[in-house]
Amino acid sequence: MEEIQQNPFIPMALLSLLLLLSITRIFLKSSSKKKLPPSPPKLPIIGNLHQLGSSLPHRSLHSLAKKHGPLMLLHFGSVPVLIVSSAEFAREIMVTHDTTFANRPRFKAMMKLVYGCRDVAFLPYGEYWRRLRSIVVLQLLSNKRVQSYRAIREEEAALIVKKVLETSGNTAVDLSAMFESFSNDVIGRSAFGGKLSDSENGKKFLEAMADLMKLLGIIDIGDFIAWLGWIGRVNGFDRRLDDTAKRIDLVLESVIQERMLEKKGVKEESGEHFVDILLDIYNHTTLDVSIDRDSLKAIILDVFVGGTDTISTTMEWTMSEILRHPKVMKKLQQEVRGILKQKPEITDDDLQKMHYLKAVIKEAMRLHPPLPLLLPRLASKDVQVKGFDISAGTIVMINAWAIGRDLVSWDKPETFMPERFLNSSIDFKGLDFELIPFGGGRRGCPGITLASAGMELLLADLLRKFDWKLANGVEPKDLDMSESPGMTVHRAVPLLALASPAT
Repeated sequence: MEEIQQNPFIPMALLSLLLLLSITRIFLKSSSKKKLPPSPPKLPIIGNLHQLGSSLPHRSLHSLAKKHGPLMLLHFGSVPVLIVSSAEFAREIMVTHDTTFANRPRFKAMMKLVYGCRDVAFLPYGEYWRRLRSIVVLQLLSNKRVQSYRAIREEEAALIVKKVLETSGNTAVDLSAMFESFSNDVIGRSAFGGKLSDSENGKKFLEAMADLMKLLGIIDIGDFIAWLGWIGRVNGFDRRLDDTAKRIDLVLESVIQERMLEKKGVKEESGEHFVDILLDIYNHTTLDVSIDRDSLKAIILDVFVGGTDTISTTMEWTMSEILRHPKVMKKLQQEVRGILKQKPEITDDDLQKMHYLKAVIKEAMRLHPPLPLLLPRLASKDVQVKGFDISAGTIVMINAWAIGRDLVSWDKPETFMPERFLNSSIDFKGLDFELIPFGGGRRGCPGITLASAGMELLLADLLRKFDWKLANGVEPKDLDMSESPGMTVHRAVPLLALASPAT
């Protein structure tokens, strides 16, 4: 004790220690002022990755959100991931803080399959993205351009009707395959000038595109835990990415070279098909925006993916719900047949009058959005969302599937009730966040008009000309509605039905 009192350095050391502890407490207190969204417990190293489930993450995330709230913070490895499961918070992300969340994360699959993210869907937000998007919106997907392809849609719808007639009776119609064929052929002819299914090269492209959609739906652990990136090499994921990317590129390069040879020496202001239009821009360096070869191919991919898989998926689920609900089918057929009567063709004016058909499609998209998890976004800076602190670098995943089932927005959300849309202004064009199958804000899908036109025409035609029931004696209540994994979620089993010509 005497030694302590005689040594002046010991009290000074204690004083310094107390000062350090006080500073630490102040720092911790100030840092703890950050209000983070609710989070489930996480594991070391992997964080919450184990809670995603094996194949249908939109369902796993919906279950977690029921416990932790519509704005939920997870960690995939050490990467913060914000899960949005309500219209209120979706509006905050896509409107209030749209520019802050306008960027995309760069995952390995996207980089490999979409030419280093040089397309409109995945390209980083900025001036070049704005210019590319303006090309897509004004040159490829304007209302005028979509209307110019009406004859193609009508011809392909007529071919589907003919196929159904040939198999009507006791032979089951594979509606899933027919919807896929319709969307592929419509977009194939609009984009390339011919059906991809008519050539060996085109068939290979369609197979590669199916693989692309599956691969983009896989969450690769290497994107979140860099030192585990080797797993992709071991389990074959990297090899599948390389193989699919090469197959897609071979076909696209072949199409581009073929179209360039056909157009050589021909002077024209704009091409008839999507590829021709893009080639005109590619070849004119005097325009305000120029695109390189990879961007050209990436945009073609965007148009094809956006116009095929989403359309066929939506029609597949819509027809599934119609077959599950005979009263809905009867009401729908009465509307379609009452409007068309004996008219030989369906006009745009006719489709505009089919309010119940539009309601049925909306209700199907509410329950079965083609992309249950919208394309991810990335916070470019620290931001507050409804009082919660979100750090720069946080990935945002908007669960459109969960939003369509939110009790705050929907009465009896698990029930298929098209009538809910008859006296409602809610639409899926990106302005009503209770229903966002195509996203919203700056990064919303620009192909809504193209998608709607094909779906309404074919469904109206099929319901006008045929009476339908499920095949193999399946009762409506027993129809298998399970989902297959992937970026877009199809039915796990094909939709089979029996058609008989309407009398």
